[in-house]
Amino acid sequence: MIPEGITGAELDRGVKAELRSLPRSLADLVAQHLVASGRFLDDEPELAYLHARTARRLAARLGGVREAVAITAYLAEHYDEALTEFRAVRRMTGNHEVLAMMADCERALGRPEKALALAQDKHVRDLSEPTQIELLIVTAGARRDMGQTAAAIQVLEVPELTKRTRADWLPRLRYAYADALAAADRTEEALVWFHRAAGADADGSTGAAERAAELEGLEFTDLDEDLEDEDDEIEEAKETDDAATVVEVDEVDDEDDFSDPDESEADDAEEKPEKSEQ
Repeated sequence: MIPEGITGAELDRGVKAELRSLPRSLADLVAQHLVASGRFLDDEPELAYLHARTARRLAARLGGVREAVAITAYLAEHYDEALTEFRAVRRMTGNHEVLAMMADCERALGRPEKALALAQDKHVRDLSEPTQIELLIVTAGARRDMGQTAAAIQVLEVPELTKRTRADWLPRLRYAYADALAAADRTEEALVWFHRAAGADADGSTGAAERAAELEGLEFTDLDEDLEDEDDEIEEAKETDDAATVVEVDEVDDEDDFSDPDESEADDAEEKPEKSEQ
């Protein structure tokens, strides 16, 4: 749920401008750690976090560096540190796009009331559309944490649910709404919205199709896993055949190595002609 434009594998103009305030050798070192952090962000968030922390140790006064630490700490589930860093980012840079992630940290730390307080921040109206949608999803989650499922559903009943867009937030919004309906035992409505979420989810990242199948009492089959299982079975069969071949060869070799010496001598005797009596 990282808002677009906050970070990436390469440095943006703002961070490059900040780095110019450092000595050249130090700026290069900090840049290397920030770029590495961005590249590891999706697949290895803990490693991305360690790179960002190293950059902070070298240049803690740069807002871009603190932002990198905040985001990587959040993705690596170090929520206390993430909150501290997000607060520093807001203070140092005036960037309020981090509000949704801050609220989600509060939820993760078991403080839904504080998450709701952040959702009422005066800067919310100035946030980009993706961040506002993410904040709605977090707010609904906080309501559910407090046992207020009906209120969670109401929070998510916004015009954007039916908006025609390919934005990444649309399947997430529809999934959150469907999930809240399912929690309220409004199964038929939930099923409709899980299907709508799946229809907008090109890469299947939400798992909406699986949830819809589950509600319909169907077993969802992952074709990729099936193909992997088939490959494993073929490989096991080949290994079994190879092992059997080795055993057969060994048995043949054993028969040659351990032939009966008496039989060999008898064969030799038959082959030697008897000496004629003189």
